[in-house]
Amino acid sequence: MPRGFDLDAAHAHLAHHDPVLAGWIARLGPLAPEGWQKPFDSVDALARAILHQQLTGKAAATIIGRIEAATGSRTLKPAVLAGIDDARLRACGVSANKLLALRDLCRRAEAGELPSARQMPGIDDARLIEQLTRVRGIGRWTVEMLLIFRLGRPDVLPLDDLGVRKGVQKLDGLAAPPPPKAVWQRGAVWAPYRSLASLYLWRIADAG
Repeated sequence: MPRGFDLDAAHAHLAHHDPVLAGWIARLGPLAPEGWQKPFDSVDALARAILHQQLTGKAAATIIGRIEAATGSRTLKPAVLAGIDDARLRACGVSANKLLALRDLCRRAEAGELPSARQMPGIDDARLIEQLTRVRGIGRWTVEMLLIFRLGRPDVLPLDDLGVRKGVQKLDGLAAPPPPKAVWQRGAVWAPYRSLASLYLWRIADAG
């Protein structure tokens, strides 16, 4: 599968099939994820995703910066993470659960249980989710972020993402964020470009 998709076609599809979203598209302008064409290391991407869980972007960036300084590397590969012991990782701000997740990620990668960044484009969404969620600390949401922002898959709608649910709430003038099932039903009209719809929902949730 190629990384990325036809953004012009995706914008046109969303604007045509959802008049309410069309108004927000006109207001916010065209959106596009960054990083589709940039090379990446699969373990590094997943390690960073683990470290970002349940933290603000700023807090996660601080911890990652400390790890990079401690290891002398800007890429969190298994060999790099193996070179720093548990105590030093904890001193960088890594929680006990995330430490175990990082160790399991590296163990599985070294055992050949995880696809490489080169292999990932040839694996469909469902199979990637099934493979990567075997790693401790990696759930469906984490893989969905990889699918959207690293692999550029066109039709990913993260149903459990609070930002997506808040975006639907604001889009439709609801009293509260809808449950995942309602988001799935609401998003049927956005297929096969639900990844771009998700980008707009995050922006709508944050908009004043």
